[in-house]
Amino acid sequence: MSWDWQVFCQDTITQEVGQSCFGKNGDTTYLDWMLSAWGWTVSVSLLSLLVALVLGAIVGTLRTLPDRPWIVRLGNAWVELFRNIPLLVQIFVWYHVIPSIFPALKKLDAFVLVVFAIGLFTSARIAEQVRSGIQALPRGQRYAGMAMGFTTFQTYRYVLLPMAFRIIIPPLTSESMNVFKNSSVAFAVSVAELTMFAMQAQEETARGVEVYLAVTALYVISALVINRIMAFIEKRSRVPGLIAASGGGH
Repeated sequence: MSWDWQVFCQDTITQEVGQSCFGKNGDTTYLDWMLSAWGWTVSVSLLSLLVALVLGAIVGTLRTLPDRPWIVRLGNAWVELFRNIPLLVQIFVWYHVIPSIFPALKKLDAFVLVVFAIGLFTSARIAEQVRSGIQALPRGQRYAGMAMGFTTFQTYRYVLLPMAFRIIIPPLTSESMNVFKNSSVAFAVSVAELTMFAMQAQEETARGVEVYLAVTALYVISALVINRIMAFIEKRSRVPGLIAASGGGH
């Protein structure tokens, strides 16, 4: 089998190989297209992760509130709903069903709907991690905040959540990498990300090996960058003895 990496220097319209792998004067090569698709993948992933972190932190915190059983039940329902429905189904619901119920959402681009779908799906998983992180802390942490005169909100903001997020950085790293992988389902609603590029470029060029190897490499690079960033954050934010201290928490 012979490989032809010049496929990325081909013009997407004429299929001719140019002198440069980057298009000029409005022309687009497959390399241009692939890098653009990578940009869309990164955009979908980062925005989805932002939505997931905000909602996951809120829902996970609500699930640990003392003396608020109805709020805890609502948080549990959120997690069970979004965690147990396949992501692809949720994307189709956001793209086909919800806009038919709320016509104003028909004006939203598929990119926005995919961000919300992946963000909500991931928020349920992060909420579970936040809940576990808070409950892993010794009870004395909460009591210390109360003894200082903090309100419940202040206790969570200044005492519990900063420590809990330090504990859950490793699972958050895995979840962040999963968001990049899950972004591949966006092709189902015609978002021009890497998987959609690979499928279309393979059909047009009949060079599936080269195309899919290149796309795989970009996914791996993205995952490794996230891993290194989260490892740096974990190292800088680590509290010595925290995990050992949390062992006899409850």
